[in-house]
Amino acid sequence: MTHTSPFADVLGGLAPEAWDALTGNRLYSSHDWLRFCATDIGGTTTTGGLHVPVGDGGTAAVAVTAVEHEPNSFYQWQSHLSALGLPGAGEAGLLLGQRRGYQTHLLASPGVGREQAAAAVFDAVGKLRLELAGSDLLPSTPASQPVPAFGLFLSTDDVLALRAAGAAGPPLLLAADAWIPIPDGGWNEWMHGLPSKRRVDMVRRDVKRFEDAGYRITRSTLGECYQEAAELLVGTQARYGHASDPAVLAESFRRQAAAMGDAAQVAFCGVEGEPPVGFCLYYAWGDTLYLRAAGFDYARLKDACEYFNTVYYEPIRAAAEAGCRWVHAGIEAADAKALRGAELRPLWLLDLAEDSALAGHAESIRAHNAAELQKLVASSGAVAKAVVTDAFAPYC
Repeated sequence: MTHTSPFADVLGGLAPEAWDALTGNRLYSSHDWLRFCATDIGGTTTTGGLHVPVGDGGTAAVAVTAVEHEPNSFYQWQSHLSALGLPGAGEAGLLLGQRRGYQTHLLASPGVGREQAAAAVFDAVGKLRLELAGSDLLPSTPASQPVPAFGLFLSTDDVLALRAAGAAGPPLLLAADAWIPIPDGGWNEWMHGLPSKRRVDMVRRDVKRFEDAGYRITRSTLGECYQEAAELLVGTQARYGHASDPAVLAESFRRQAAAMGDAAQVAFCGVEGEPPVGFCLYYAWGDTLYLRAAGFDYARLKDACEYFNTVYYEPIRAAAEAGCRWVHAGIEAADAKALRGAELRPLWLLDLAEDSALAGHAESIRAHNAAELQKLVASSGAVAKAVVTDAFAPYC
């Protein structure tokens, strides 16, 4: 790879201030987050930044990752495809996006339209697929053909733009992404803005049980408490069937804190004088507070709504304090998030090949997407009301 490569450094040689001028409030595309992705443990990957000139002085950009091996199944395109019996590729290839965060964004300078940016990025990705083939970054790929390239956790608007640019394969629905709007009046306005008295009463009961149990919330930076947070995260990983090593989790948190600094904030739940029973890691970034991780010592909980108070209510208060307009609550647990006012938007997998093998499976992929949406809607009344139907509609 040459010095002009997107993998010259995590920003492809672009100055950090220029890159972050493109990312705005998108935490998971930011320079600091890409620095963390480049240093996080696990897998064999290289983080970079693809940026291309557009029009008269404009720029289009996107984070990219050369993936030789990625252990996180959420970021294994071959796992998503093979689970549905769809033709795929090996695990080595080019990821459009970064390997942590479950959000990928097409970036553009002011005045550059989304479709214009997508066309420039799509063309550059095609060239990069050839450049990476058989390279030192992807030694397991044959030098005679372009490497596979997939975008994961893309928004509907970005998928539409990339499809217009030439991506032939139909997108596959990966997840519903939850966003909780925060009104100007903060906590009280948020609570009273919930769509039913039943939900307002639910929040009040949750908070009262928490307070009656003697809990309080304390805050710290991740750099000051990464070991303690990692030990609590082990409990949650185990609860959902994921074995984990606290030393490995602590090292990952340490590296995240080193890259992100004091922006990495931790809310601890506990009784004064006792070790915490839970935590939530979050980032207030631009107009959005991003929930990143949470963990609990379940054997010590008092059945006092510790999870909801620590993972939702405290971040909503923190978001209001920081002047944020949204809490990004991420994927999974759709019902709990919908009950607390979240909107649910789709995230997609997209093959970036012009000759995608998925093109011949458009009907079955659309049927799968529609079935997943129907399953989501049918899961609860709150979820059905939270789904942003127009965002799902183009590919369901």
